[in-house]
Amino acid sequence: MAQRKGCLIGCGVALVLGAGLIVALFFGVGKFLDMADKSMVDPAVYGAVKTGDAESEVRDRLPSGESFVKCALKEGGPAEPEGSTCAWYISSGEPKNGEETVLRFCFKDGRLAEKTQYPMK
Repeated sequence: MAQRKGCLIGCGVALVLGAGLIVALFFGVGKFLDMADKSMVDPAVYGAVKTGDAESEVRDRLPSGESFVKCALKEGGPAEPEGSTCAWYISSGEPKNGEETVLRFCFKDGRLAEKTQYPMK
């Protein structure tokens, strides 16, 4: 009888841990997809904004929030314009030659100073 009770307790603990793992995995995947979404910009948005546009207007068209994905996008691109602050995103368009495209928007004095696209390294 004691063995049976111990087995039931062990199975119950395993079931609770398994359910907790599934919930954590589901939450983690959802969080990852949300982060990825915050790092993507439609190519139409990139094409629509022009150098000289007000920074506030451009940023209103870009996803808000930070994403860990953006940190890797800074590598491999051209030098940032001096005195500017830049934001990096991944193009939501089709990859070119199997490579994702990085879209960089640089702002200075309240205006879009430069927009650049380059392949992700």
